[in-house]
Amino acid sequence: MPRAKFLEAIPSKRLLPFLEWTPLVNGRTLQADFWAAVTGALVVLPQGIAYATIAGMPPEYGLYAGMIPAIVAALFGSSWQLVSGPTVAGSLVMFSALSAMAEPASAQYVVLGLTLAFLVGVLELTMGVMKLGALVNFISHSVIVGFTAGAGVLIAANQLKNFFNLPIPRGARFYEVIGYVATHVKDISWMTAAVGAITVLTAIGVKRYIPRAPYMIAAIIVASLAAFVMNTLSPGSVRTVGALPSSLPPLSAPSFSVDMWRSLTSVTLAMTLFALTEAISISRAMALRTGQHIDANQEFIGQGLSNIAGAFFSGYVATGSFNRSALNYSVGAQTPVAAILAGVFLMFIVVLVAPFAVYLPNATMAGILFIVAYGLWDSHHIKQIIRTSHSDTAVLAVTFFSALLLELDVAIFAGVMLSLLLYLRQTSSPQILVRVPDPFSPSRKFTASRPDLPECRQVRLIRIDGSLFFGAVNSFQETLRSYEETVPQCRHLLIVMQGVNFIDIAGAEAIVAMARRFRARGGGLYLIRPKERVLELLERGHYMDDIGRENIFGSKTTALRTVYRNLDYNICRTCGLRVFVECARLGKQEPREDDSDEAEPLAAAAGGGA
Repeated sequence: MPRAKFLEAIPSKRLLPFLEWTPLVNGRTLQADFWAAVTGALVVLPQGIAYATIAGMPPEYGLYAGMIPAIVAALFGSSWQLVSGPTVAGSLVMFSALSAMAEPASAQYVVLGLTLAFLVGVLELTMGVMKLGALVNFISHSVIVGFTAGAGVLIAANQLKNFFNLPIPRGARFYEVIGYVATHVKDISWMTAAVGAITVLTAIGVKRYIPRAPYMIAAIIVASLAAFVMNTLSPGSVRTVGALPSSLPPLSAPSFSVDMWRSLTSVTLAMTLFALTEAISISRAMALRTGQHIDANQEFIGQGLSNIAGAFFSGYVATGSFNRSALNYSVGAQTPVAAILAGVFLMFIVVLVAPFAVYLPNATMAGILFIVAYGLWDSHHIKQIIRTSHSDTAVLAVTFFSALLLELDVAIFAGVMLSLLLYLRQTSSPQILVRVPDPFSPSRKFTASRPDLPECRQVRLIRIDGSLFFGAVNSFQETLRSYEETVPQCRHLLIVMQGVNFIDIAGAEAIVAMARRFRARGGGLYLIRPKERVLELLERGHYMDDIGRENIFGSKTTALRTVYRNLDYNICRTCGLRVFVECARLGKQEPREDDSDEAEPLAAAAGGGA
């Protein structure tokens, strides 16, 4: 069957999404993807071990998480440059939650990690199939920045144990770790600390002066040689990781215990939210450079399948990695073949180099993680958020300090809840602006009310910017009722509705209640330029019968002409404000119902600007 007809026969691109990009693969793209894959596989080697250490898993599991999961995510995801695997923040969330349930690196802990990967994968897949990709938009940028900054500080604090070779108690809080180090300076192994310092300085030097070289690998080699010399001169002075299994990822299985699933519910939700946000954010960032369209729902499916597969191939929770994705793009990857090949190459590399991990110092891994932690501190965006918005600063601060003082999954929920509450507070107070004719404007256009601009005592025109939903109804009603105190003679209220994008039943009921209120005062409530979706809801709920179809207008001019004929002209003759051009003529004659010449000048007072 020809490829074109075969593609047409596929019921949905979600089943085999890789068929969309496989026609683009050719000799040129394969060459570029090959070298991108080699670079990516070399980089994930130290990162995988480091991230597994953060997660509390045996070091080899960090490598396993970069093999099968990365391949599956590339095949079934949406982004062509995204590379999946273990990440530092995800690893820290996992350790924060699971270390309270089992001893890190123990058999029970590994089962918990595999089960968590399976549950996260099932939830991600379910969300993708149900097209819930838009949900990640509710995790604000400030939450991510605050969380990653807090995660960076925690990573550095948790690695002080290995950097100084101190017996810091497992599960100690951030402040407890700092306190322990401060009170046990005399117990620090300075030879171990020297190896860690050599790692950091070597990595910084190579990255600065030889930017094309793999600085992490260079730092590991130099520090391992230094530790080898120290251990030769003083055996056992510098502790090492130990040999890793030189094998492909073994088959594994998550637990299907209901009790274990129940205990993992909270961390599953937090991990899923963060993992999907991370993957979608990275995919969209790459897409801005490549011009590719990202399908968030398809990305959910790809991430879900990758974690489900990882649970059966000894991989813990994987998601999009910014470091490896950015590297993948920068070295010229053209298609997801680069991520697939990187996973395959990593399998061969592990078989070759795993035995040499016996020379890898724990302090070196701590030094590498110090560098990783520093990279998570986004000073630019932190300063930008603090300068720009008080509410976003509050979200940033709450998320950051929750990460340090509470559990990381709690920090995510705290940040998300606070950002949503602040958003609801903002939307619950739609902007309501009083508009008056500007006598200094040639067209007497409407402008914002000012003390020096006269306003008609019988007519008030306002503009609403925001949605009228149940949360905003109280603010809307209180504002309108305040007019009775400030302008007691106001009997006619005109509302410019073009800024109202959404209205619900509570909003419709509020409009009807105010329409009845103004009608009882001898006037009326009038809607100007309401949007079609607003009119549809008012029609479906039969609210138009109470508001009055004759009180719906397509322009301010028409509305003002109608209202003008219903004013109390005895009040107009004595007010002396002369808001409208007709006011100056009231001493000569009263407008007639069919006197279009007298009503026409009012159109000039409605000349835009509402």
